[in-house]
Amino acid sequence: MYQTSMESDSGDWNFEFLNEFHSVPVEFTPKRSTCDNCRRPVSVCWCPFLPKEKIQIESTVIVLQHPSEERQCLRTAPILTASIANNKCRIIRGRRFSPTKNNFEIPSTDTILLYPGPNADNIDDLLPVSSNGRPYTIVLIDGTWAQARSVYNNSPALSKLRQVRLNPQSRSEYVIKTQPLESCLSTVESAALALCILEAKSEIRQLLLRPLHALCDFQLQHGAVEHRSKEFVVQKKGQSNSESIKRRLPGNKTLDDSKT
Repeated sequence: MYQTSMESDSGDWNFEFLNEFHSVPVEFTPKRSTCDNCRRPVSVCWCPFLPKEKIQIESTVIVLQHPSEERQCLRTAPILTASIANNKCRIIRGRRFSPTKNNFEIPSTDTILLYPGPNADNIDDLLPVSSNGRPYTIVLIDGTWAQARSVYNNSPALSKLRQVRLNPQSRSEYVIKTQPLESCLSTVESAALALCILEAKSEIRQLLLRPLHALCDFQLQHGAVEHRSKEFVVQKKGQSNSESIKRRLPGNKTLDDSKT
């Protein structure tokens, strides 16, 4: 009898509790509005830092983007498409690239691939567009260094392109990301340096990097810290295994030969 009474009281208490709980107003945290252009939250949108007028170039930039990179909130390739005029920059996504798979065809004999292979030419040795007589098509692989190496090894069409390496005079300004080496650059920095040299327009680099600087500043203001390259950290610790870091980069001969 006692047990029945307790069960009844317990049931009434649970019912009252549920009624009270149900009457508590639910507060929804409003979703932050995002920019339609860069898809970043409006409070950290880098679009106000884009060039007032889109950059006019003779060359064409093609970014081969690994699918994983599209999901990264701090990606830099969108800065290129938002900054360059006349559809002179486009992004193609995939893990493998070929004429049949994703319509990737070598546009012209003046197509170059920014890739630090062992036989890559120094970009400083190329004629600028004004002297070359024809614009270049500049191909970049967008992703982590491991993803870039995978894309290259799985895309035979890329091996037919003339490889060109950059020679940056300073470390990456994408300071919220860790680079393998001091000489490694982000996608937007690589394109900016290449265009600055080949188009012979020094202002291009400054215009393209302004949104990148804003992106980094926003992240630093919200708790991010500046990163240095793995090479720098290793050398600072007095270690000598920076060569092992270099061997993991795209274009390393040992790694490239392993695919055959």
